Amino acid sequence: MTLAQTGAALLGGTLRQWTALHGGDLSQVVRIVLADGRTAVVKGGPAPRTEASMLTAMADSGAPAPRVLAVSDAALVLEELAADSALAGAWGSLGEALARLHAVHGSHYGWDADYAFGPVAIENGLSGDWPEFWAARRLLVHLPHVSAPIARRLEALAADLPHRLPRRPPASLLHGDLWGGNILAAGGVVTGLIDPACYFGHGEVDIAMLGLFDRPGAAFFDAYGALEPGCEARLTLYRLWPALVHLRLFGNGYRPLVEGLLAAARV
Repeated sequence: MTLAQTGAALLGGTLRQWTALHGGDLSQVVRIVLADGRTAVVKGGPAPRTEASMLTAMADSGAPAPRVLAVSDAALVLEELAADSALAGAWGSLGEALARLHAVHGSHYGWDADYAFGPVAIENGLSGDWPEFWAARRLLVHLPHVSAPIARRLEALAADLPHRLPRRPPASLLHGDLWGGNILAAGGVVTGLIDPACYFGHGEVDIAMLGLFDRPGAAFFDAYGALEPGCEARLTLYRLWPALVHLRLFGNGYRPLVEGLLAAARV
């Protein structure tokens, strides 16, 4: 059974047509139209039920997220959201959405389940110490998969994190993979945050990821709020995580990014 057929079956309908969508590099995504006229987006992936719980948590925060219509071990079926632009003109709306998301706090850092970006595991074991979490779950896990020089620098940085990161910042609900391709907007309003990798952590993590490939405008920070002093140094540390993931997923073309961030962190 194809992904489109699986989605139609989960909705209890008959598939009339389907179209492949751009779903990034790690998951198949299709738009389906049923015989009764209903439309939906169907996504495969490593853990549809875990992603469904993440989307539900985001929606419960008041942040825009697609409604989960159905889910199984094989597929996630989502409502289709309006999307006619990327971030142009929607920075203020995104700041408001992210502020609502980050206002939800957990009791520990992490999530109740591990996740993955394709073959790269995302370890989410709970911790009450933020520098310890970032060191163990986001930096040191990459040591077996990077070159020895990078590994040594990561070890040195991890050991120094208690002096660089707050020990117990608010454990905010994070999107976890916030970049322009995972933000839907229409008419200058964010309609949905998609493809999450949620966990609870320092809210600056999402800001760091957002600024890795995009440039948040002033309207974003006017709506979200100013970051705390010293944020630039912390954003560099937080950008290492997605940079390392890209290095592992897509190869040495991302090594200069990793090395540049390590140099900026002075390790």
